[in-house]
Amino acid sequence: MTTSATNPTRADASQITAHHPELVGKVAVVTGAGRGMGAVFATELARRGVHVVGGDLDDAPGTAARINAELTDAGRVVGLRADVTDPADHDRLLQTALTEFGQVDCWINNAGIFPQAEFTEIPPDQLTATYQVNVNGVVYGAQTAARHMREHGGGAIVNMASVAGVRVRATRAAYNSSKAAVRHLTSCMAVELGEHGIRVNAIAPGFVDTEMTRWVREDPAALDRALSTVPLRRVGAPIEVFGALYFLLSDSARYITGAVVPVDGGSQHV
Repeated sequence: MTTSATNPTRADASQITAHHPELVGKVAVVTGAGRGMGAVFATELARRGVHVVGGDLDDAPGTAARINAELTDAGRVVGLRADVTDPADHDRLLQTALTEFGQVDCWINNAGIFPQAEFTEIPPDQLTATYQVNVNGVVYGAQTAARHMREHGGGAIVNMASVAGVRVRATRAAYNSSKAAVRHLTSCMAVELGEHGIRVNAIAPGFVDTEMTRWVREDPAALDRALSTVPLRRVGAPIEVFGALYFLLSDSARYITGAVVPVDGGSQHV
């Protein structure tokens, strides 16, 4: 979808024009890369010459094969099944990257889940699963990346936070609080890992055109309510979230660490 005069609320999915040639040949690990935002990250990084190892409980190998078939003159993508709640699977992602490409320069903790329930009805298993994936998964991934990077000249870690980490919406207490934790963890990591040349930042997407938000986009009343809290008055596109990621991984952000970059059309201020 692209923004137009007839439907200005639509997401602008046109390609970003930024190019950071210093990232060509670099190697990135992306969790949650089997579909959604993670698949977009893997595709767009590879399009720009970055090699990617993508892990997911979904079809990461199949996604990697499709990307490689589409982008024949670009970075290569390797996909494998990985559960971010298991530290050993993060080690497998690292070892795969080293075996296939010989290095790891960037690590993107993207995997996450989005449960909903009224606060008094949040079941223990939902709370446990949310924190295991959205918080523990980020910690385990960053630990694996940092242990390697501190011995190899540093690197860049990017965590996926959310506007939900600063804005409260009913029925989302588990998710909101998990993303608030990611924001604070990003600060903690940046302070502790900076001396090793490791930059740690986060991205906080808002209302973005994904499967998760399809129900809102298909309900005119719900869409109007959602966009009333977005100053730019339109839905975001995954490529626009990638634009922030691409910048944070690049040398243009080499003196930026501990930042949480909102990609939300301004909604965190409303």
